[in-house]
Amino acid sequence: MEYKNTHPWLVFKVAMEQAAPRLWMSLGEAQSKCMHIAGVPLQPKTANNLYQIYLAKGVHATTAIEGNTLSENEVLKRVEQGKQLELLPSQKYLDKEISNIIDVCNELKAEINQKGFGTLSRAQIESFNERVLRELPVEEGVIPGKIRKYSVGVANYRGAPHSECEYLLDHLCEWLNGPDFIAQNEGDKIAYGIIKAIVAHVYLAWIHAFGDGNGRTARIVEFYILMASGVPAPATQLLSNHYNRTRAEYYRQLSKASAVHSGDLIPFIDYAVQGLLDGLKIQLEWIRGQQLAVTWENFVHASFKGKDGPTTSRQRALVLDLSEKNAPVSLSKIPEVSPRMAIAYARKTTKTIRRDVNALLKFNPPLIINTPEGLIVNKEIIYAFLPPRHIGTDEQKNPKN
Repeated sequence: MEYKNTHPWLVFKVAMEQAAPRLWMSLGEAQSKCMHIAGVPLQPKTANNLYQIYLAKGVHATTAIEGNTLSENEVLKRVEQGKQLELLPSQKYLDKEISNIIDVCNELKAEINQKGFGTLSRAQIESFNERVLRELPVEEGVIPGKIRKYSVGVANYRGAPHSECEYLLDHLCEWLNGPDFIAQNEGDKIAYGIIKAIVAHVYLAWIHAFGDGNGRTARIVEFYILMASGVPAPATQLLSNHYNRTRAEYYRQLSKASAVHSGDLIPFIDYAVQGLLDGLKIQLEWIRGQQLAVTWENFVHASFKGKDGPTTSRQRALVLDLSEKNAPVSLSKIPEVSPRMAIAYARKTTKTIRRDVNALLKFNPPLIINTPEGLIVNKEIIYAFLPPRHIGTDEQKNPKN
């Protein structure tokens, strides 16, 4: 086989037994955080919002690495609205690039949820390539979904010999479907899935089997394996986002791994897992914020239990609407807090506003606090509901983290 001379790093082995304990600890932590995210019940709207935000991040990252210039906000708009962006005719292809990735991710998510995951095959990988390139302008000789019949390169890197790409993809799928990536304990399925997804990504980038779309295809395969391994859908986009945000390091790690004829992937896996872990921590903090918001809303409603009437309804609404503000609000600005407050106080005097505020200040504990800068809600109350534990100095400085 020619590739053994031209690409000696394609050894189809990953020596995880040589991984430092820290990497295994990071994999365990990533698995734990994935299970935590998967097990947290969220309101339907919140869960959908989380999925859409991170789908947009992943799609933006996957296409931005390949040169797509649309912003993350534009991609999010495309995800949320489900229709083409209004772009100049010369930029329409940018929308098509992102819509292809959005469609593939949503289709694979639905497919895995309905049918589960079988074994990865060359035909699937070819299908992914065809789908990410569908209806896009490509260079002469490039056939979406078909293995190239000529040499290609990216910068100083040359893809594997084209005559052996078919064999290499078959061999890669056989390896990925084999015992090296099957967890001995069912509880470690996600950790091994993460390793498998990262390895598949790197090998597809190294083989470079197609005339175009190799990077996007590799990241779709990575997404597919993560979904199949039980990683919650929002978290499946974190690796792509990490690669894009650290693009120079991403290419350095790819190059570094291929420069070693042993094909040592441990440094790349370590780099990828750390980025995944950082992203999971951010997602969990977002989820925690959503849970605290729901807990606070429930607490506010419980605080008014047994009290009825228009005054009670207005005061409860005032607390809830103030909760949406990130800065103190002066007494005179309360009618401007929300449309609901504007209506509630439209026919009221400042005396009524002051009376409502004073009533809320007299709750035990008070639902709002009067600071020198203005009024804020007393959300600190609900932190008392957290399980007691000793916290370190850093957490004492910022107890909300």
